Amino acid sequence: MEPVRRIYFPPVNLIGPGAIQEVGVEVEKLKLKKLLVVTDKVLRSVGVVDKVTSVLDKASIKYVIFDDVKPNPTTRNVYDGLELFKAEGCDGLLSIGGGSPQDAAKAIGILFTNGGEMPQYEGVNKSKNKSVPIVAVNTTAGTASEVTINYVITDEVRKIKMVIVDPNSLASVAVNDPELMINKPAGLTAATGMDALTHAIEAYITKGAFRLSDTLALEAIKLIGESLEDAVTDGKNLEARSKMAWASYIAGLSFSNCGLGIVHSMAHQLGSEYDLPHGVANALLLPFVEEFNSAVCPEKFGNIAAALGVKVEGLSVEEARNAAIQALKDMAVKLRIPKLKETSFNPADLDKLAAQAMADACTGGNPREVTAEDIKAIFMNAYEA
Repeated sequence: MEPVRRIYFPPVNLIGPGAIQEVGVEVEKLKLKKLLVVTDKVLRSVGVVDKVTSVLDKASIKYVIFDDVKPNPTTRNVYDGLELFKAEGCDGLLSIGGGSPQDAAKAIGILFTNGGEMPQYEGVNKSKNKSVPIVAVNTTAGTASEVTINYVITDEVRKIKMVIVDPNSLASVAVNDPELMINKPAGLTAATGMDALTHAIEAYITKGAFRLSDTLALEAIKLIGESLEDAVTDGKNLEARSKMAWASYIAGLSFSNCGLGIVHSMAHQLGSEYDLPHGVANALLLPFVEEFNSAVCPEKFGNIAAALGVKVEGLSVEEARNAAIQALKDMAVKLRIPKLKETSFNPADLDKLAAQAMADACTGGNPREVTAEDIKAIFMNAYEA
């Protein structure tokens, strides 16, 4: 008999070109009096924030902007945002951005309603009270933080990324408008797109995978195979951007409800130790981790290959598995994902990185049992490639 599944997703989801025009309506439905807009300085400088706040202005919704979020959001970012939230008398949050502003907003909301310090919420289901309402406006096709119960905050003291899994952090409204993703730099598009692919693949093979998560994950992989290269090549391609928005969104729904694996466990360490962007860290590790994992679920990798558009008819299980791994390696090359040796990664840090990855909340979901020595070997395989 199958276990009872508790499935989480935001109560309201807006997706498609022009979706941000509905934000004011949703804020009014939530009866919020003043919003803290959580974002970063880059999005504010290029006018993306103005596109969203102009909708708030038209609806006469009060807000104050907090734009100090770093690419890997820190506890300091969270505490500063919380202080402004309280000082301005805000009662709701509106996050604008990729994973970093989304994660920072979740953390601010949880601390406001629960109190305490950020490290005490590290892990699974540590809060008692639901966050204040969050309207999460996503601007990148990658992290899917706008739809998930997960968020990641860097502990600056311990120099680790704290993975937090908490249904109380779930946004009230998730917004995916591909028009906000137009003209994003090719490198960012590639990295975030590979992040979405990592979510889908890890969700498909994780120990917690089930019927719905499998269906969503495979569809996300298919959409990414069809559209990511086009979105990178032509930043104005709205059809490709729309497909990637859907892919990121449904991959998020998948992994948020079944878990991830050691691509994320290892990538978190590259982010906290070397400040490497999360999407890049996932992308450069993905083929090497899945080469390791595919030994225990080779049939699933044949399905991954087929979803990516690889012709697997007539191939043996082993051949199809190898074709999937090669497709991931080829995709990374086509998208100009950097190699690990081109980053500030230092093999002298292997013991520390492996120990922290083993303690990461994502490790338990990996389909293949893993040791610290395995993780060090995978890091070195990626480094020497």
